[in-house]
Amino acid sequence: MMQEFKDFVNKGGVFEAAVGLIMALAFAPVVTGLVDHMIMPIVARIFGKPDFSDLKIGLGGSTEDADGNLVEPAIEYGAWLTILIGFLMIALVIFMLVRMYNKSQPPAEEEAGPSAEDLLTEIRDSLARS
Repeated sequence: MMQEFKDFVNKGGVFEAAVGLIMALAFAPVVTGLVDHMIMPIVARIFGKPDFSDLKIGLGGSTEDADGNLVEPAIEYGAWLTILIGFLMIALVIFMLVRMYNKSQPPAEEEAGPSAEDLLTEIRDSLARS
């Protein structure tokens, strides 16, 4: 069982996946900072504010929260809108980074496989031997 586990770790790409995850976790604050400090101010300039959390639809009445304070129940669509805009901005930044990375890489050389004629010849020879 120990040998099977070693084979799994070595063949499964666990190390590469771990390195990728660590790099992604280290890169996340970079992208978040870019969105929060460079892109969201542009959004704030266009819409007048970078955070829409105060937008809500009141449902009337009031209830007590855990601390005993009265709060009005509301559909807080502004908080969701802020999260959605943040997600779209992060997705756009990641897309642009991947696009720039892909353009910077040399084109992959495709491995020339056998031609259709070679394959047909191989099939013919195989059938002839049977």
